Amino acid sequence: MEDRIGAACKAAGRERDEVRLLAVTKTFPALDAALLADLGALDLAENRDQEAGEKAEAVAELRPDSGIRWHMVGSLQRNKAKSVVRWADEVQSVDSERLADALAKATRSALDSGQRDHPLDVLIQVSLDDDPKRGGTRVSELGQLAERIAHVGDIRLRGLMAVAPLGIDPVQAFEKLARASERLRADHSNAREISAGMSNDLEQAIAHGSTCVRVGTALLGGRGLASP
Repeated sequence: MEDRIGAACKAAGRERDEVRLLAVTKTFPALDAALLADLGALDLAENRDQEAGEKAEAVAELRPDSGIRWHMVGSLQRNKAKSVVRWADEVQSVDSERLADALAKATRSALDSGQRDHPLDVLIQVSLDDDPKRGGTRVSELGQLAERIAHVGDIRLRGLMAVAPLGIDPVQAFEKLARASERLRADHSNAREISAGMSNDLEQAIAHGSTCVRVGTALLGGRGLASP
């Protein structure tokens, strides 16, 4: 995987350290996540709150000083906000003002109670085909949501996340995302992250400015590293 990312960066005229590898550990046990941390993969992602909370707690016991950062990349309901802020350092799937409000409220409560010691980083999930079934906010509504996040407090806007829709050329999808990111940065200079590209299309994403590739299958295979 390191070779693929490095080659993609070189082809795009970018430095390797401009692109972060986010290891998607969904369905894999805590020991596999701990082994990834041993190998230097300290950014780990989950897409289900219930599984993630238990796993993050288990990994913390296995590797208490690892410095792992956990990322929520799956669809998130507002009623899960309180739970998510207990384990996630970053939520990459914010797609509505109501969810942003819920996360901000839950983060403030967690800060006040000592469950957290830092604000929650968030990315706006962008829909690249305007299909509500896939999740994500429309590009045309991106500015309004970004302003809400910027002013609600206790959550920090870091950038955008998107998935290249099936049936659409990934190059076209990532070009659209790159343009949206450029417009966002004009008003929110710290929102520089572009989380895009997975096992099948990370090269195209890196060529169009991705700063974070989310890789599961190509990294872990069809079953866990340490699973029986």
